[in-house]
Parts: sequence; C-alpha cells; structure tokens
Amino acid sequence: MGEKRPTAEDRVEAIRIALSGIAGDADPDDLASELQPIHPKNDTFPGEVLLELAADAIELSGATRENPIDYEGIREKYLAELVFKGKSEHRKSHFALRAAAMIRAGVEPDLLDEVTWWQTDDFWQYALLAAVAYLRAAADRAGVPVRQVCRELPRS
Repeated sequence: MGEKRPTAEDRVEAIRIALSGIAGDADPDDLASELQPIHPKNDTFPGEVLLELAADAIELSGATRENPIDYEGIREKYLAELVFKGKSEHRKSHFALRAAAMIRAGVEPDLLDEVTWWQTDDFWQYALLAAVAYLRAAADRAGVPVRQVCRELPRS
C-alpha cells in the first residue's frame, strides 16, 4: 500500500501549525517537529503550502519593484537564530526563498526537478524557513508584531 496523499484537511492543518507556531515565535526546529507527522515521506508536502504562505507574506508586506524586500542578508536578518552550514544548506535555503518570490510573482517554480536533485527529503523544512523569513519581513516592514501578520493571512 502506498503513502497517503495529503488532503485538504492536511493543508489546513499545515497552515494552522505554521501560522500558530510562527505567531508564537516558536523555534523553527520545534515547528518543523510539529509539522513532521503530516509530511509524507518523499513528498514535497507541506512545502508547497509553506511557500504559498511565504508568497502571501510577501504580498502582505507591500513589496513592489519600487519598494522591494532587500534579499541581501535576508537570512541573517530574519533567520538570525539559524546557522546555515555547507553549500547544500545555503543552496536549499536560497532556493526556497526565491521560489516563494517566484510564486508571488506568478511564476511556478519547478519544485520536483529541484528537489529530485537534492536527493534528500527536506524541501518542506526549507520552505518553512522561507515562510518564517517572509512573515518576519512583512511584520518588520509594517512595524507590527509577527503574530499580527500571521492573523491577516488566509487559513486555507
């Protein structure tokens, strides 16, 4: 019997876990542990959902061509508690951050081609970090707490 495919309820649960954890300033590793049970092995879920949250956060931030979110140093500024080691972690985190911006701009990233190259089952964890970073960036730009930005995002 194959792995269970994620359902609409799984999607809502992933959003609930992510937004409540990020709003509560949960450690990203702890938040990943909470999401782990709904991640089917060798599947990009809930990565797609988390990238959509990140894209929604970019939208909510009011970022435009004229007033962009500064990408340079984004991880150091909004994921300061994390240390990215080695080329693989750097590449994966940058892919997730860029993929969220692509989604916001209406370009669908080729997730399967990218994650197949990774040969690991951790894409969704990097998508979570992109959501955390962009939610924090949106809050920073608005001068409000992250929990307020999380409340303004769609839950489904």
